[in-house]
Amino acid sequence: MDFDWSDDNRRYRARVRDFLEQELPAEWPEIARHGPGSKEQTEFSLDFCPKLAEAGFLVPHWPEALGGANGTAWEHLILGEEMWAVGEPRGGQYMNVNWIGPTLMRYGSEAQKDRYLPPMAAGKAIWCQGFSEPNAGSDLASLRTRAERDGDHYVINGTKIWTSYASLAETCFLLVRTGPLSAGKSAIAILLVPMDTPGIEVRAIPSLVGHGDIHEVFFTDVRVPVSTRLGEEGQAWEIINYSLTNERVGIPRYAMSSRVLGHIVADLKRQYRFNDGVVRMRAGEAAAACEAARLLVYRLVDMRARGQTPGPDASLARVATVAADNAVLDFALDFMPEFTTGNVYPEYLAHHERAIVAGIASGATEIQLNLIAQRHLELPRGPR
Repeated sequence: MDFDWSDDNRRYRARVRDFLEQELPAEWPEIARHGPGSKEQTEFSLDFCPKLAEAGFLVPHWPEALGGANGTAWEHLILGEEMWAVGEPRGGQYMNVNWIGPTLMRYGSEAQKDRYLPPMAAGKAIWCQGFSEPNAGSDLASLRTRAERDGDHYVINGTKIWTSYASLAETCFLLVRTGPLSAGKSAIAILLVPMDTPGIEVRAIPSLVGHGDIHEVFFTDVRVPVSTRLGEEGQAWEIINYSLTNERVGIPRYAMSSRVLGHIVADLKRQYRFNDGVVRMRAGEAAAACEAARLLVYRLVDMRARGQTPGPDASLARVATVAADNAVLDFALDFMPEFTTGNVYPEYLAHHERAIVAGIASGATEIQLNLIAQRHLELPRGPR
């Protein structure tokens, strides 16, 4: 096995870094401190992502016919690592390029592709995902927001919660129930709902993390055409699993964690605070956690590059990424707590805030551990 990068990969990474160095403004650390889901960063993305698109760094992994460059899975990963290492200037648009767009390519109608993919490829689209509900968080199969069929329309009633980007999004990737609760996940559909549809109300939820990150979204007799449905009724669970696998691999937060750790260690050395054996040991443990997450993600990317579909390995990588986040944050809090103020080290604050919710976003860590136990560690059943 060769774990090193090819010359082409190194050149590609250097090009991405050069672009970021030239295009990110001097005030970027102040914008980034609020996190990728914040209002500030999402608005910034509407100016920055078109520049990425023009330079070929927004959707290079997409097919050329859809605005991409037929790039490799490894170039897609390198791009994600470099974006997250500097605080994810794509903001909420990382969802478009990593999982909403590819999901539409695979399951969308031609009309849906024509409508939604070009704005994503141009860097001009903000989406939100209507998954969690007050009584259905990680257990999506118990969701209660209903979509009743009325001729050529669905009528939607219900509530979503913890919805990132909802106040700025144009479209919601919405999960709804089309049958009885007893039918579980077999009676769930996905609707692509314009957020300016009458009957939709968005309320911001005050939070310690970011500005305008999360919201409640209320649907009251919201009418949308049946043509907004993605796939067929009852197919949603298959589509969701495909989408979430792409989402979990598409958030290489270990790159940000590793960068933050490197800065903190460098500062400790400059202050002659890195000679203590305990400090060095803890830094090593945090670095090892980042490396473990990186290599588990690389395994998934290798599968994708070979045309294979990742399974429960995505949950393993997700849990490892959360562990890396927490290891770096714990190290920082123990040995350089001043970074949490954001006054001395503003570029570190976003990591501190986002690490708080790292184990909840994209599926709670506990749920990921359940999936690992059920799908990855399951032993053959039979006589003992």
